[in-house]
Amino acid sequence: MPIGSLSDSVQYLKGVGPQRAKLLKKLGITSVEDSLYYLPYRYEDRSSIKNISRLAVNQRVSVRGRIASLELINVRNRKFSIFELTLTDGTGIVKAKWFNQPFMKKIFKRGQELFLNGIVKINKYHGVGYEMESPEYEFITDNADSFIHTTRIVPFYRTTSGLGQKTLRTIMYAVLHESLSIIHEFMPDDILERNALVRLDKAVMNAHFPETEGAGIESLNSGRSEFHRRLAFDELFIFQLGVAGIKRSISERRGISFVSRPSLTTNLIDSLPFKLTASQQKVMSDIFNDMEDSGPMNRLLQGDVGSGKTVVAVLAMLKAVECGYQAVLMVPTEILAQQHYFNITCLLKDINVNCMLVTSRTKEGNGSPDILIGTHALIQEGVAFDRLGLVVIDEQHRFGVRQRALLRKKGRNPDVLVMTATPIPRTLAMTLYGDLDHSRINELPPGRTPVETHVITESEKQKLYDLIKREVMSGGQVYVVYPLIEEDGNDALHSAELGCKALKQQLPEFRTGLVHGKMKPENRQEVMDDFNSGKIDILVSTTVIEVGVDVPNANVMIIVHAERFGLSQLHQLRGRVGRGKRKSFCVLLV
Repeated sequence: MPIGSLSDSVQYLKGVGPQRAKLLKKLGITSVEDSLYYLPYRYEDRSSIKNISRLAVNQRVSVRGRIASLELINVRNRKFSIFELTLTDGTGIVKAKWFNQPFMKKIFKRGQELFLNGIVKINKYHGVGYEMESPEYEFITDNADSFIHTTRIVPFYRTTSGLGQKTLRTIMYAVLHESLSIIHEFMPDDILERNALVRLDKAVMNAHFPETEGAGIESLNSGRSEFHRRLAFDELFIFQLGVAGIKRSISERRGISFVSRPSLTTNLIDSLPFKLTASQQKVMSDIFNDMEDSGPMNRLLQGDVGSGKTVVAVLAMLKAVECGYQAVLMVPTEILAQQHYFNITCLLKDINVNCMLVTSRTKEGNGSPDILIGTHALIQEGVAFDRLGLVVIDEQHRFGVRQRALLRKKGRNPDVLVMTATPIPRTLAMTLYGDLDHSRINELPPGRTPVETHVITESEKQKLYDLIKREVMSGGQVYVVYPLIEEDGNDALHSAELGCKALKQQLPEFRTGLVHGKMKPENRQEVMDDFNSGKIDILVSTTVIEVGVDVPNANVMIIVHAERFGLSQLHQLRGRVGRGKRKSFCVLLV
């Protein structure tokens, strides 16, 4: 059946049918277009044909010759069979062998000409000379499409049970040749020329079956060929078009213009025991300008842990409140929600603003709330807002797109401010968050000390104990973070529970506590309170302390099996120390 559209089902293509269509679906291939963009994961250069007389052991080679003999050998005492094919090219002979595949004898005929590709070995089972075990083969015919698996740069695809490499490669070759005429170029010529891009049909064809000349095997296998480059460019181009569309759609909506006499914001700034940094003031100006505009704000605020993002967010929320609207701060964990609630209520103790804490377990606050602080419980059906004007989302990478959208829908085009402490390179930020305007706090407030970071191995573990002793004896406190709560059968990984026991044995003179996500919230909070008050010297934990823990006296962070954590987690964990005046350390144990 000829291909009429890229959306056509693969089931009706040559060599597919219902059964193979089911197998292709497991690979995510249901349409012709899916096939075109299901790219090989590696390539082999089989374009060079060697004379049999020049073969060498353990080399993968392609040879061309005629079948001189065929034989099916039954090895009775071992209960298996060997099908053996002898190929000659006039310079020598090589044997091809397949084990327990007697049906292979029906495929070949004496005198047929074919290509073989495989690894050369010394003939072990029958006869002398060289052999290839289960080589790929391809008959030489007058058909121009006969050379798919040999004599060229050959693609290799990820397959599934029941669908072999050779079968999938044959299907791909057929699909490409039948659909080439309907692969239409959509990129404007000036963009192609400006970026030195090949045309789409050439890129797709050669990403699957590269032309031998001009396609380096290294650039293909690294995904850096001109063909892969074109397809990667298309993905980013289309993604950016979508992002630009979202940004335009948001900007065209009618938002809230927060214009009033700055009473609450001025009161807070005047009452702060510190002066805002120049960077905080610049970011605050950006946010206030957005809020005063008639379109809805959609801004990303980046800043290192401890750079003062929370104060800026509180000022933005107060601006919404003084204009008669509610503001919401959504965070990923209860610990962080409680921490924000405590810190914000302390900041606003002399300002007439009602705050409410909303988590899955608690709702704390008095009167009609002006500011709501909570977890994902804020987006539950039972939670409603009177006049939602500003949505602030902290640690935005911990929330899905749907969760952020649900909170936004609680109001009528509210302004949105998302915050992250994870360092995002500018180019990546523009790519991933192109629908957002960007602000960055790039300096730490006075009094915050930079954290000294070290990487050590298991063999240097005694250095850790020495560091812990020195810092605790001089009045500091220590976090020790593990990736696991308890042993999971992986001998290579240590757990928090065993680590806590080991520390108590190694350093019995110090008070060591354990906290993890499986503990009851009230028990976990009790341990955290003890650490905060100084009753515990060393706190062993999992990533439950990743965000929302603020103990200024803690100045050492030890991360065990640091290679098991993501960059964002490492950055957040390091941010738990360096909050006081003591010199602080982060040690990555790998």
